[in-house]
Amino acid sequence: MKQNNWRKDIPERERLIFALDVPEPDQAMELVDDLGDSVVFYKLGLELFLSGAYFELASELKRRGKRIFADLKLFDIPATVGRAVAQLARHEVDFLTVHGNDAMLQAAVDQRGKTAILAVTALTSLDRGDLDDLGFDCDIEALVLSRARRALAIGCAGVISSGLEAAALRQQVDPALVVVCPGIRPVDNDGGDQKRTLSVRQAFAAGADYIVVGRPIRDAGDPRAAAEKIQAQIKRFFSAL
Repeated sequence: MKQNNWRKDIPERERLIFALDVPEPDQAMELVDDLGDSVVFYKLGLELFLSGAYFELASELKRRGKRIFADLKLFDIPATVGRAVAQLARHEVDFLTVHGNDAMLQAAVDQRGKTAILAVTALTSLDRGDLDDLGFDCDIEALVLSRARRALAIGCAGVISSGLEAAALRQQVDPALVVVCPGIRPVDNDGGDQKRTLSVRQAFAAGADYIVVGRPIRDAGDPRAAAEKIQAQIKRFFSAL
């Protein structure tokens, strides 16, 4: 494959996905208000899902012109996954994660509507020792490549993958694949509980289409300034291409 033929026409400010990982909807909306136009794309995960106001929050974000990544990592029998995806698709979420096998992914794709299905490859909180404990004999890169190829063939839009495997995905998988990289940190931050992380520049250089950033923005003294700093890094990277 030709180098960089996977680059997609994505608005630069949408390439940053902020992980809105807080326990209460009111706290979430305070952050959304504070961030203003510094963030366009929001990840809503399990913590907010269990708050009881997930869909109200999603609707409000849509009303404000935001994009939504429902990071729920669905894993159940295929019929249940399919019905769950059909419910979520009614709320016009842009991305949805599924963490299951081929049959689960197929059920999700069949019911996705306009929602793009992202297959989880290997969680960024897992390292080689963790995968050994789970019974995976192959190395992490081989596992990620296998899951990515199968997901794309089934009809998923893309995958969630550590930036450490993004380069291999770009070299060995169809360039249509959307690659979303979580656990991204500004260069002066550690990885926290994410064991396989990269900086903003490293992730995009490796092949990410989108990056997911949480604590470095949420826990900053000025979340908006932190988000704008990352947006500036993204702009510099793509301006230099």
